[in-house]
Amino acid sequence: MLDRLIEAVRAGKSRALVVRGDPGVGKTVLLDYLAGHARGCRVAYAVGVQTEMELAFAGLHQLCASMLAHADSIPVPQRDALLTAFGMAAGPPPDRFLVGLAGLSLLSEMAGERPLICLVDDAQWLDQASAQALGFTARRLAADPVGLVFAVREPSAELAGLPELEVGGLPAEDARALLDSALAGPLDARVRDLIIAETHGNPLALLELPRGLTPAELAGGFGLPGAAHLTAAIEDSFARQLETLPDQTRRLLQLAAADPSGDQSLVWRAAGRLGIPIQARGPAVRAGLVEFGAGIRFRHPLARSAAYRSAAIPDRQRMHAALAVVTDPQVDPDRRAWHRAEAAAGPDEDVALELERSAGRAQARGGLAAAAAFLQRSALLTADPARHFERALAAAQVSLQAGAFGEALELLATAEAGPLDEFAGARVDLLRGQIAFGSSRDNSEAPLLLLKAAKRLEPLNLDLAREAYLNAWMAAVYTGHRAGADNMLEISRAARALPPVEAVPRPLDLLLDGFALLITDGPAAAAPVLRQVVSFLTSADTPAKDVLSFGWMALGAANALWDHDSWRAIQERQVGLARAIGALEQLPVDLAVLAQGDARQGDFARADSHIAESGAISKAIGGGRHASYAHMYLAALRGHGAEVTPLVEATLAAAEAGGHRSAVAAAHWAVAILHNGHRRYADALAAAERVIREGTVFVSNVALPELIEAAFRSENIHLAADALDKLAERTQAGGTDFGLGIEARCRALVTQGQAAETFYREAIERLGRTRLRPDLARAHLLYGEWLRREGRLLDARQQLRTAHDMLAAIGMEAFAERARFELTATGGKVPKRGSETRVQLTPKEEQIAGLALEGLSNPEIGAQLFLSARTVEWHLRKIFAKLGIGSRRELHDALARRRENGEPV
Repeated sequence: MLDRLIEAVRAGKSRALVVRGDPGVGKTVLLDYLAGHARGCRVAYAVGVQTEMELAFAGLHQLCASMLAHADSIPVPQRDALLTAFGMAAGPPPDRFLVGLAGLSLLSEMAGERPLICLVDDAQWLDQASAQALGFTARRLAADPVGLVFAVREPSAELAGLPELEVGGLPAEDARALLDSALAGPLDARVRDLIIAETHGNPLALLELPRGLTPAELAGGFGLPGAAHLTAAIEDSFARQLETLPDQTRRLLQLAAADPSGDQSLVWRAAGRLGIPIQARGPAVRAGLVEFGAGIRFRHPLARSAAYRSAAIPDRQRMHAALAVVTDPQVDPDRRAWHRAEAAAGPDEDVALELERSAGRAQARGGLAAAAAFLQRSALLTADPARHFERALAAAQVSLQAGAFGEALELLATAEAGPLDEFAGARVDLLRGQIAFGSSRDNSEAPLLLLKAAKRLEPLNLDLAREAYLNAWMAAVYTGHRAGADNMLEISRAARALPPVEAVPRPLDLLLDGFALLITDGPAAAAPVLRQVVSFLTSADTPAKDVLSFGWMALGAANALWDHDSWRAIQERQVGLARAIGALEQLPVDLAVLAQGDARQGDFARADSHIAESGAISKAIGGGRHASYAHMYLAALRGHGAEVTPLVEATLAAAEAGGHRSAVAAAHWAVAILHNGHRRYADALAAAERVIREGTVFVSNVALPELIEAAFRSENIHLAADALDKLAERTQAGGTDFGLGIEARCRALVTQGQAAETFYREAIERLGRTRLRPDLARAHLLYGEWLRREGRLLDARQQLRTAHDMLAAIGMEAFAERARFELTATGGKVPKRGSETRVQLTPKEEQIAGLALEGLSNPEIGAQLFLSARTVEWHLRKIFAKLGIGSRRELHDALARRRENGEPV
């Protein structure tokens, strides 16, 4: 398997592989095999070290250090992110996945000279930032001659889904031969078989466990593996071997184990301070426990662990103190701070402050997990209660940012362990509510927790109180009826009772005021404030940080106003900014939301492209299925019930588990659309009513038209009329062609005579001024259905044929079939669509072709789509082959021909 991997990379292909197995099973030997057989390839190596897990990007830096001379060849934003992450340049904290993209580009650049094999041993001990970056890189390799191989005990979430090679123990015959080679004399066959059985053929266990045991102990049955976990048993074997060494040799190995950098000069300087002579290394080298070459290398990580654990705590503290003294504070301040922390016997404000500074540097490099670890250690070394609280709370906040919700709660408990004043207690409540909301666990509690925090903060810090109220309001929207309508009203009334903002209102203030008014006073009262929010967020002068912070909430404001153009502008800018800064955790969500906007406009090909990209990035970063909502909505518009059903089931299961009532509402909205398309009006009505019962503010907006249509077709006129009143209250407040056009379409349904026709014509006129083709097509459909029932067959045919042609061109198959059925009932005929074979480009190819058409270079396309330039070139070659062209110059005409054929471009 490893030979095939090398052959593939030599042939210009990419490969990723996770070699998994127990400690001592031979993973490192297999990596060494790869390195030794990779003739013609460049080999890069990194090793995860347990005590370096708090140093952000340490593992990635280890892998890429020898390549950094080529960093100028990768796109500037990526280069800056990489150098900032490595502490080699100053800049804003980079997104860790942008750092991963920079690593991908750097590996691709190196592979352009010679195929590249990257080996990462002990990947379970990589720092989290490196693991995420390298996992991302492994998933984005495509046309690059790069092999990325991880050796790991158990794959973490960062490596989940990559191809695996599981390495087990040796077969019994080979295990017996290996065990015999490690024994000084003959061994009873029954004892030998017991050893083989209990070690499960683990090679390291077979070699190491007999060392240091007397013949009597071996003859006695060798019960050690059965009495303890195999890893602990192997480590104990190394510990027994350490006990046979001279004191000074053992102290030297303990010191070397305390600093995993492998830097000989550093260890020797620290040894000198501890009075350990250089000759002390001899017995350890002769015993084969350690090598002193270019660096210090233990025979196995468990040997290092055994050496470190063999030192008493006071001895460890003295070793770390010596290492801290000889570590250069300018070159490696964070390692020095960590050694000082490990050397501290009790609270030490000087060390705590140094750790706090290290946390700041870690955050600046994008290492949130590392920053939390430094702050947590800093809090433990802080005696002053107020400072202890601030550091522990800061550690909890950083853990929340990193998505480590369990750790955040533990740190929060640490922060509130001491006596707290009212402001401190209120901040604890606020963070606890934010953790509950962010973690999707017990979300029904989040609004009340945040409301409690907001009320406590009111007399203490009005800005924080307003932030807490807005968080509580959004949490209540998210949880829907589970949080309770009374809670939503209580939050809104409390927010309305706050003193007015004296300075220029922030986006946060406008959002809170507008949303609170929406609940307490209705859409008409809220509209002017919500328009201010939308206007601010759509302005080109609005700072990017405000768009990123508040854009997703401003989408709710635009939704409430039925302002699709502003909604689209905000979302497109959010996507552009997320691309520009490499915010790969946020981008899949933004792309999925944008795909819903594409679908609403009838651009299903672009929606498919954005859904595919969202899914690909989510997979690359090991994230969730953000595109499922967009996929569900798009499938419903297409009328594909076989697609909608499993998506709805999965969405409902996940939403019920996490308390996400908005997702429940979105799923039933999709079901209502699906059933209205297929003329199953009773089912559509049941689904739409479920949306309204969920109590979600924004989804109910767009579900009301489905409810009105389904209720009218089910002859529940009173229900349709009541729903129309609710809809009109909202659309009149917005005053847009979109909202008023939808209202006119729905009002026509429940109106009779000439007034109905007037409303249908108004709906078509208003919706015709928007980009919302599906809603316009449905207006033609409803008008045609009404005309048929009025007996005006010629007029009906015209409207129904228009509706059918629009719906078919968009891809709304169920609604198109509904129009065909109605048209046939008028005596009209629907011409059959051509059956010519069309060139099929994948969504990714569509996207790359479009960007190439705009004149972007391969590196620029790669930067936008988080691919290497070589992978973009590979995609373009496939696009050219499908289109029957040979260069970019012919792309414009080829895509124009597709446009003439009605194909997406």
